[in-house]
Amino acid sequence: DRFARRRAFRIPHSAFRIPHSAFRNFSAMSNAAETPNLMEALVSLAKRRGFIYPSSEIYGGLNGFFDYGPLGVELKRNIRDCWWRDMVHRRDDVVGIETSIIMHPKVWEASGHVAGLTDPLVDCKVSKQRYRADQLFFAAVVIAGKIVGYVSALESEKTAEELQAAAEQFKRKKAIQGTLAPVQPKDFTEAQPQEIAQIPSPATGNPDLTPPRAFNMMFQTNVGAMTDASSVAYLRPETAQGMFVDFRNVVDTGRVKLPFGIAQTGKSFRNEITPRNFIFRSREFEQMEMEFFIHEDDDWAKWNRYWIEWCKSWLKSIGLPDTHLSEYDHLKEKLAFYSKGTTDIMFKFPFGVQELWGIAARGNYDL
Repeated sequence: DRFARRRAFRIPHSAFRIPHSAFRNFSAMSNAAETPNLMEALVSLAKRRGFIYPSSEIYGGLNGFFDYGPLGVELKRNIRDCWWRDMVHRRDDVVGIETSIIMHPKVWEASGHVAGLTDPLVDCKVSKQRYRADQLFFAAVVIAGKIVGYVSALESEKTAEELQAAAEQFKRKKAIQGTLAPVQPKDFTEAQPQEIAQIPSPATGNPDLTPPRAFNMMFQTNVGAMTDASSVAYLRPETAQGMFVDFRNVVDTGRVKLPFGIAQTGKSFRNEITPRNFIFRSREFEQMEMEFFIHEDDDWAKWNRYWIEWCKSWLKSIGLPDTHLSEYDHLKEKLAFYSKGTTDIMFKFPFGVQELWGIAARGNYDL
């Protein structure tokens, strides 16, 4: 199939999970590491100035959903329009489309989302709290060369320090003599069955955690008058698949030739287990995404580097300081099966360094 011989680069940009750069006049941003309450101050400022409100606030709010106020909607639109002008209007090799939020469910089966878009979920059997296993860390308490217990902590900039402090407290509480070894943090996905039975829940301090289980993050709905298996559909968890599904239509009607890109902006939905850090990790968000297609004989590594540099330059052009940006290359053993290479542009948020923009060489899997 001639269409399967193209290679795609995914360049998603969930710009509206990262509003903090918009408050550049808030001088505390430059020394976020020294300002532990900066995140709370930003959230308060965003509401007070009419940028962002909790959704359905008069009814208690709904975790992971937000509304954009008079200033927030203008800021959001400015970011989106700036990206569209630079990514689409000012380039001869990128065209734009807009696809529907609800697509045929077979799209998500073919893409692997039905089976694979999962997060590892851990439950506390007593408190009923839920945690993402890869954001829950534990460490063995080793005294005089022997494991005498375990401690746990949620992911943060100070996870290792919190685990070490918890281990020292464990030693004092149990009155165990001997030298305490430095803790070795691991996330809960690495826990062995015998360790799970001893790792304390952050909510109760007792070993009340379940083994990790897969939790699908797609929002499910029904299309039509019937509510049965035949009417099941999903709110899209990403905008990319619409571009792949319409690839042939764009080729046939758009007067494009390789190499070229297809761009799209729009709402996506993911049923996050633990929404957190304001709008950085929410359940409804807006993406700006571009898929760039080259011939399979072309130099994918050259194009990969080109788009990494382009994305970094664009971020700096809208005001993000270079000192807050860095790159993280995914290890080969942790790449998705279709990926030749994935690089995340990282940003120093008030809550730590996290992914801001991901660039992945996806091969021809999607097509």
